[in-house]
Amino acid sequence: QVQLVESGGGLVRPGGSLRLSCAASGSIFGVYGMGWYRQAPGKQRELVATITSGGSTYYTDSVKGRFTISRDNAKNTVYLQMNTLKPDDTAVYYCLGTVVSSAHTDPYDYWGQGTQVTVSS
Repeated sequence: QVQLVESGGGLVRPGGSLRLSCAASGSIFGVYGMGWYRQAPGKQRELVATITSGGSTYYTDSVKGRFTISRDNAKNTVYLQMNTLKPDDTAVYYCLGTVVSSAHTDPYDYWGQGTQVTVSS
């Protein structure tokens, strides 16, 4: 079985920074794209940023210039560095990994359990 475990969420003041991490573990043969999504109360889950296995990145407009996604392929881990945080960034952040494993020999999407990020003074 494959698990994605996030860490790094918390409470931060506007203008502050947080770094989220998400590590994939289990019987993994390969990890393709990885990404971060978020869901604020009463809103739909939205894409924040993605990164391919080759390092190509995508950001939603609202976080461009403030957030940076990166990954360590050797550790099957994706990171999200969040700077200049705003109250509108408050949400539960979820990581997504497209993984080939012993359970799914075709690429399969796995989700983490989510980590709360709260931006408030």
